[in-house]
Amino acid sequence: MTKIYNRKKLQEFRSELRNRMTKSEVVFWKFVQNDQFGYRFRRQYGIGNYIIDFYCPKLKLAIEIDGITHADEKVLEKDLMKEGFLKSIGVSLRRYSSDQILNDLNNVLMDLGVMCGKYEASATPPTPS
Repeated sequence: MTKIYNRKKLQEFRSELRNRMTKSEVVFWKFVQNDQFGYRFRRQYGIGNYIIDFYCPKLKLAIEIDGITHADEKVLEKDLMKEGFLKSIGVSLRRYSSDQILNDLNNVLMDLGVMCGKYEASATPPTPS
């Protein structure tokens, strides 16, 4: 079986990205690192040929924080390809803008909390009666 998570060929680039996170990524990371949000998130996580800003393996949930460059048509096209790939392997994707992180973090965290609860509930098998 082909390895799709954290491929060795992207290791150096992932490390680079972790060392130069954007301000909005740093702010978001402060609230989700060390399981303090209730779920383990990884930053700059490799899936296939893509690097995801934040990823929760337990929920198969990818979080992308989009800056102004994501409005560019070429970047948007790449984002759609990434989203399609993630969906094809059963990974859900949620996008937040840098502006949302920097100016409306409480609502972002509430939205993320609701989403995580929903994904966990759907992944939990029903208990026998």
